[in-house]
Amino acid sequence: MKNDYQVQTLKAHVSLNVNNVENSIEFYQKLFGVEPAKIRAGYAKFDVQNPPLNLALNEASSEKRGALSQLGIQVASTEDVLATKSRWEEIGLLTRDEMQTNCCYALQDKTWVRDPDGNEWEVFVVLEDNLAEANPCECGNKLAEEKREEKIAAACCVSEPNPVSINRASEKSCC
Repeated sequence: MKNDYQVQTLKAHVSLNVNNVENSIEFYQKLFGVEPAKIRAGYAKFDVQNPPLNLALNEASSEKRGALSQLGIQVASTEDVLATKSRWEEIGLLTRDEMQTNCCYALQDKTWVRDPDGNEWEVFVVLEDNLAEANPCECGNKLAEEKREEKIAAACCVSEPNPVSINRASEKSCC
């Protein structure tokens, strides 16, 4: 399909329904390292420059929350994934790593965090794209096996319920 016109895209917009705006504000301040641009009763807006994102948080009951797989930020390198992971851990966010994982027909390195409402965010780099003959998503295999269901493409890019590693900034290993 040919696009005969040019659109200057400023940034993506994501609007999330959350159970508690105050808790979510605290999480997203840590996630993106910026203060909200606007706060109202039951509402907050973040105007994030890097990555370019207009993020709105709307307080809504759990019953009114829609289906959402996950949210992500694509970066240029594994070093960027690790730098973001380090920043998140330094400010107390729990991270889960998936390195050298096949997701959406691409080899990726990624790390995950979860917001107060259970929305999962990944920061990832595509190391090798278009793995045509590969399994579309190794990261969903464990979930499919646990449920004894056939894994489907829709399960792709969902973090594992039992992650490969959990990193807690405040915990030290004993040995």
